[in-house]
Amino acid sequence: MLKLLRSRRGEGYVDMVVAILVIMLFITLAVKLFPVFIAKNQLDNFAAELIREAEIAGRVGSETAAKVNQLKAQIGIDPAVSWSRAGNIQLNQEVTVTLTLRHDIGFFRFGSFPVTLTAKATGKSEVYWK
Repeated sequence: MLKLLRSRRGEGYVDMVVAILVIMLFITLAVKLFPVFIAKNQLDNFAAELIREAEIAGRVGSETAAKVNQLKAQIGIDPAVSWSRAGNIQLNQEVTVTLTLRHDIGFFRFGSFPVTLTAKATGKSEVYWK
């Protein structure tokens, strides 16, 4: 009986099961976190396209509001949009747009952890207003 207890046969199987369990937990964690990085990238692109529209139009108004609605439909996210200024923007003056979006991360149905994503873009007007 003592000889049987000292035997190390089968120890590799236990190590392999533990290693596979740890690998599966890391894969599950990556699958849950990957959508957050995709949403952040989409938010950055959203902000860049919005600021470019404001640069070309030379104002924050109906053109940028239409672009917001178009991007919401196209990209599929609905961020809160705030501008540093409104109305006409004189040539070479800066304007900044800030987008915020809440994204929930849930782990194994234990709960939901909200994460606030923020994207900011700055540009200069390309229009001279008389």
